[in-house]
Amino acid sequence: SLGVPVCDLEPGAIAASGPDTLDKLKLCPALTGAQQGALNALLLSGDTAYGHPSSWDLRTLQDLGPLVLALNQTTLSLVAEAAREDFRRSIAVSDISQGRSQRENSLLLLRALAAAAAPSHPRLKRSKDRCQSGPITASNITDAVIILTSEELNLCLSSDVLIKNLEAVLDLPVPKESSQVLKEKVDQYFSSGIPEKQLRCLGWLSRLYTEQEISQWSVTSSDTLSALLNPSGGQWEDSQVQELLSRYLALGGSLTGSLLQEIGGHRLCNLQEGQIQQIPAGAIGTAGQLNISSCSQTKKELLYGKAKEAFASLASTPGCYYCQIRPYLGGAPAEDLKDLANASVAINMDLATFLALNPKELQKLSVTDVKNLLGKNLPELKQAEHEPQVESWVQQQSQRELDCVLGIGLQGGLPEPTGTASPAGPTTPASVTSGVPVTAPVPTTPASVTSGVPVTTPVPTTPASV
Repeated sequence: SLGVPVCDLEPGAIAASGPDTLDKLKLCPALTGAQQGALNALLLSGDTAYGHPSSWDLRTLQDLGPLVLALNQTTLSLVAEAAREDFRRSIAVSDISQGRSQRENSLLLLRALAAAAAPSHPRLKRSKDRCQSGPITASNITDAVIILTSEELNLCLSSDVLIKNLEAVLDLPVPKESSQVLKEKVDQYFSSGIPEKQLRCLGWLSRLYTEQEISQWSVTSSDTLSALLNPSGGQWEDSQVQELLSRYLALGGSLTGSLLQEIGGHRLCNLQEGQIQQIPAGAIGTAGQLNISSCSQTKKELLYGKAKEAFASLASTPGCYYCQIRPYLGGAPAEDLKDLANASVAINMDLATFLALNPKELQKLSVTDVKNLLGKNLPELKQAEHEPQVESWVQQQSQRELDCVLGIGLQGGLPEPTGTASPAGPTTPASVTSGVPVTAPVPTTPASVTSGVPVTTPVPTTPASV
């Protein structure tokens, strides 16, 4: 009604606005300091649909949505401690699936909640050389981890208290500068090495360890490896996962199908060839669809061999067999591809799988092999005729066969051979009474052969009889 965008409202207009305007302010990317002050004054008056802050509960805080980021310490301190605690827990849980910017907003909000709760906890005094207010305890550790600097955490937080409350701390979006302090305190507590049971509880903290440190871990159980690979802990670097898997295998661990799913095809390709050979065929059989397109050709062939063994019992039902072994066909030899082409049922190989075949083995397939493999997907091959492996294959096939068997317009095949020249016929009628074929030019003058020997002289230009 003022004729200006809501996000540009003056502080006075916000203070005099109604509930609808508050809901529209939720759409603003950010409010200025003056706008935030006006918003807090309006909420403190209690004259809104949300009521006075002292009556707010978890649902109210959630309904405020983005506006909760603009709440100041005065407003938050009036909210019941139980409601703040429930809200803080809900933020920590949802933080796991948030993006980076959302995590930063969550951290700011958690710090504000912690600051609002500070009067009910012993005040932590700051010092450059020692903690003057006493050690951090279980009752205030979550607040301290969020609002204190890394230097203060180092001075006031003991390794013992951290370990006993590690699960609660790891649920928080800890500032990056404080994360390293927590890691160092875990290492201090387990100076002789982190026990395997504790490794399972490291969560996102495990991502701070170097490859050299990971190489010293005691990872012997598949449960431990699975817990460490859990995506809820955040992203691993490929080099870290490589070291983690190497350590696990070196200690006698075996990769199961579920572990292969968690590792993923991309990181599976990072394993050494010898490590891939250690994977049981049964694990491939239960790993589901793995994308191994980034593997080297040698590794693809190793994995195909294991997949072929894993799905051997399905070989009598080609359709089911193909569905299972399809991700690994990039390592298949031509002989096996021909067997699929000659199966009793249509394979209908998709174009992506066809293009992922080993180019050297693809060149060994006949036109009929390719037709049978692609089945109903054959017309799509025309779209890929300029792919290097397709061009190379086409150039080795007969153009006539490409036209007659495939009939999809592929060009570039070999032309038909010219063949041997046919013998020249006589320019005038001639007859051979002996039944022996003429093998040389017939004489240009009359000649007769009475003995049955082929005529060896030029054909006459006038009728002659033999």
